[in-house]
Amino acid sequence: MLEGEHLMRFNGICLVSPNVKRLREFYESALRVEAEGNDVHVKLETAGAVLSIFSESGMEQMAPGSIKNYGHGGFTIEFEVQNIDEEYDRLRSMNVPIVKMPTTQPWGRRSVWFRDPDGNIVNFFSNVRR
Repeated sequence: MLEGEHLMRFNGICLVSPNVKRLREFYESALRVEAEGNDVHVKLETAGAVLSIFSESGMEQMAPGSIKNYGHGGFTIEFEVQNIDEEYDRLRSMNVPIVKMPTTQPWGRRSVWFRDPDGNIVNFFSNVRR
């Protein structure tokens, strides 16, 4: 691990969304955590980082012009989980659009990819023994 005064620690990511309520409900179910906030801004705390969701109107009010031509669905967000196959079954029961079926890569990572309501890819993964 790097040490020193210039080491940066990743804290989280903020998704800008046209529908904070819909994305909030999706991530509360997918991540099994409760969001804090309102229909303008919410945060979901996970082990390691915070996922925030901010409304387009709130972002534009905070920084005028910042969302011009920004689009949706341009992120891949990863979460480490215990059991991919159990998570896959749970996601299927939620009718979540699956992008990549559960797969184990040669380097020992097993993952399933799915889309959130804004089109971002979410990767649930676990490291498995080879």
